Amino acid sequence: MRKGFLILFLALIVINTVQAQTRGTKVGYIDMEYILQNVPEYTEAQNQLEQKAQKWKQEIEAKKIEINKLKEALKAEKALLTKGLIEERISEIAFLENENLEYQQKRFGPNGDLMTQKNALAKPIQDQVFTAVQDIAEVKKYDFIFDKTSDMTMLFAAKRFDISDQIVRILNRIEKREQLTKKQLQEEAAKEAKEEAIADNPALSERQKSLDAKKAARDAAIAARLLAQEERKKAAEERKLQIVADKEAKKNGTKVVPTTTAEAPSTIVTSNEQQKEVAKITAAEAKQQQIDARAKTLEDRKKAAEENKKAQEEKRKQILEEREAKKTGAAPKATTPAVENNVEKQAAKTTEATTAAAEAKQKQADAKAKTLEDRKKVAEENKKAQEEKRKQSLEAKDTKKTGTVSENTVKEDVKTPVVATEPAKTETETTKDKTTKTAAEEAKQKQAEARAKTLEERNKVIEERKKALEEKRKKILEDREAAKKANEEKLKTTNTNNN
Repeated sequence: MRKGFLILFLALIVINTVQAQTRGTKVGYIDMEYILQNVPEYTEAQNQLEQKAQKWKQEIEAKKIEINKLKEALKAEKALLTKGLIEERISEIAFLENENLEYQQKRFGPNGDLMTQKNALAKPIQDQVFTAVQDIAEVKKYDFIFDKTSDMTMLFAAKRFDISDQIVRILNRIEKREQLTKKQLQEEAAKEAKEEAIADNPALSERQKSLDAKKAARDAAIAARLLAQEERKKAAEERKLQIVADKEAKKNGTKVVPTTTAEAPSTIVTSNEQQKEVAKITAAEAKQQQIDARAKTLEDRKKAAEENKKAQEEKRKQILEEREAKKTGAAPKATTPAVENNVEKQAAKTTEATTAAAEAKQKQADAKAKTLEDRKKVAEENKKAQEEKRKQSLEAKDTKKTGTVSENTVKEDVKTPVVATEPAKTETETTKDKTTKTAAEEAKQKQAEARAKTLEERNKVIEERKKALEEKRKKILEDREAAKKANEEKLKTTNTNNN
């Protein structure tokens, strides 16, 4: 049994020594200055401390300037002063210099405010760094971890042994955990584990480097493609300009030297392709112009609609205020000049419209009256002609009865040639003809009189309408003048109130 225990004990010792020899010592180092620079809290506090130090320096410089002024004044007035005064001033200057030196030592000395505050700022972060170093050493089994910025001199240190970035990640992780949610914390932990695995495993780190190189190459290829597209666009524009120049040269009968640029591609493009490209470009420009024109019209319409809406709202508000004022019996509120101008414009427009309508009606009435007067004249002329005919017929009757001949009949007999006379009619036939003629003439006369009466009545109606229209027109003009006066009075009152 004893031999068995001894054998096991010896075997364990051998295994441990072999593992220690195979594993070797694991060493790492940190750069405290680098860590402090990458901690945002420390940088903010450091900036504030630097601002304080600048203020202290300004105070020291101001005191030095005062001391120099006193020295110069003493030099200038030394010949005029007594020994006692000179000694007093020298002692005063020495006192001020000593005071300034003491203040400088107090602020910037080895045990001054600046150093103490720096140490106070760095101490909590150094404690966090110390705990983070211990955690990393336990997890990754480091044998030694050194500080590069300490008093110990390090002649050479390989970058792969630097764990400063890991310390910075741990410190930033502690700050982020307070602000992140559970899901975000899990994602962050997975990301950090991946980064640590890549940092620990050289194969993974090489793979990551290759992936980064591929990504950079891809980005470079995309950038080169974009540059090629831009060059093609420029070449197409140059071709378009060349085609336009060729057309103008053909019209004018001059020769154009083809322009070649370093950016243009070396491939030769046929005339059909050039024409297609030019057509595409012109179509795109035309579409763009149409879109711009539509946008402009829409904006104009929108502006006009907004202005109309504002005017309507102002008018509605004014009407409501006037109604409320009428209900309460109080004076309406003073309207703004813009509203009053809008109201005046609308009132002027309405009055102009009413006057224009009245004038149009007046013109129509005048035209009707003119036509009626013309008809009346024609009717009077017809009436006169009928009366003359009737008189002639009556005179003819009288002459037949008395046997005398009137002058008109004689003249007619003289004028008319001698024609073969018809056989004489009987007395009954002649009387019948006369009675029928007189009845027809009387009927015509009655019709003419009736027409004349209707014309007179129409003329009366037209004259009455004319008078009514003139009265309306006068009333509209009076209302318009009254509205103008009222608006002017309102404006005066508002101006006086504003003043």
